[in-house]
Amino acid sequence: MGHQHTDPFRLSHPDLEKLNRGLDRRDFLKKTAMGFGAIALNGLLASHQAQGQSLEQQILDALPRIAPKAKRVVYLFMSGGPSQFETWDYKPELTKRMGQDLPDSIRKGQRLTGMSANQAILPVAASAYGFRQYGQSQTWVSDLLPYTAQVVDELCVIKSMFTEQINHDPAITFFQTGHQLPGRPSIGSWLSYGLGSENQNLPAFIVMVSKDASKDQPLYARLWGNGFLPSEHQGVQFRSSKDPVLFLSNPEGYDGKDRQEMLDYLKQLNQLQNESWGDPEVDARIAQYEMAFKMQTSVPEVMDVSDEPQEVFDLYGPNSRDKGSFAANCLLARKLLEKDVRFVQLYHQGWDHHDSLPKNIVNQCKQTDQATAALIMDLKRRGMLEDTLVIWGGEFGRTVYSQGKLSPTGYGRDHHPKCFSMWMAGAGVKAGTTFGQTDDFSYNIVKDPVHVHDFQATLLHLMGIDHEQLVYKYQGRRFRLTDVHGKLVKGILA
Repeated sequence: MGHQHTDPFRLSHPDLEKLNRGLDRRDFLKKTAMGFGAIALNGLLASHQAQGQSLEQQILDALPRIAPKAKRVVYLFMSGGPSQFETWDYKPELTKRMGQDLPDSIRKGQRLTGMSANQAILPVAASAYGFRQYGQSQTWVSDLLPYTAQVVDELCVIKSMFTEQINHDPAITFFQTGHQLPGRPSIGSWLSYGLGSENQNLPAFIVMVSKDASKDQPLYARLWGNGFLPSEHQGVQFRSSKDPVLFLSNPEGYDGKDRQEMLDYLKQLNQLQNESWGDPEVDARIAQYEMAFKMQTSVPEVMDVSDEPQEVFDLYGPNSRDKGSFAANCLLARKLLEKDVRFVQLYHQGWDHHDSLPKNIVNQCKQTDQATAALIMDLKRRGMLEDTLVIWGGEFGRTVYSQGKLSPTGYGRDHHPKCFSMWMAGAGVKAGTTFGQTDDFSYNIVKDPVHVHDFQATLLHLMGIDHEQLVYKYQGRRFRLTDVHGKLVKGILA
């Protein structure tokens, strides 16, 4: 796929000039086999003679000093904001304060949403569910997550996440793109751009949305979009329908030979256009057409789970045979990771529990708990967890107080961006640990805060990328996933 080039270290000076004009960024990074660090090539090409140092040496000096821990990522995004009180942040003191107004000394005048700002009191709500300690790490886990509790020694639970975004769409957009406003590239697109793909027959970035989740908050395709990066880096959504990828099947009356002939002629036309205009999007279009043709064979193959033994379906749970369910998507994610897909993202909606939380969160956990744990176990037994990064979490947390009327089984929780929990596991992560600490109300962070940009910087680091160096110039500004923020969270690294 793409254009073939001679090793850039062996080119003559005229060839270097041609390379500087014509070689697209991702293609060069891939061909160097050294990864992302050669992004400084353009500057080096312009200045290597003046500095009196060989071009080869300057390129080698510019290469990254980060050894990647992860080859691939699977990100389980729990859309809607899972409550930390019913999952990972055990707060036994709240039982004594049940129904009491949230103290001003805890709230500290922090912003509330319009849904609870006018409440006369903010009644503290203890979780209706118990917690127990599991594993050698003795990590506290909710009774709602019995399967994940069994793999807790593989997890690094981060209890001190925080964000500035208090509403769903900007908060999810912020997590996925590094900015609360639409238009920026998503995490998977940045990784596709910076690292390319190790599988030439499948996209580097694949997305699946659970069909069995409550659609309480909408998800938009821009969450896995390429933004201003070349369009070949956008996420490709796999669906549970007859055609997993839209427009992938041949039109009626066409076969594979017809398709190939059409693509060959189309490629010639696109190349003529590219010679005239030099538009990089033409190269991206050619690459997408070529990928679509290859996917006609590769997608049906990877979507076919008929050869999986019954033991695997038992591991992932009863819904794992139901295409499009969270459990089935977790199994499919494992197959995609085996095919060296760089970034797989699963979205599961339904975590926005403003009322009837004790009842609704039970269903959410039943849909996701077993398959999540199964994915961890399946990756580990196949020797893949050591170089696969697994992520679980939502866009923010929930409030300690009940939104609206409080009863032991009838409370709800509003949005809370000031502290919430998520976890990471696998490649390069310190397993069996808990990082960060919140106060007795899980309302404020008291130790080791982790901002969304810090999480993004750490994710890139585990993939062998310095987040400050993965940049793209657009409309006169150099953009990056972490914007102008973010620091490495060293405390969670193995």
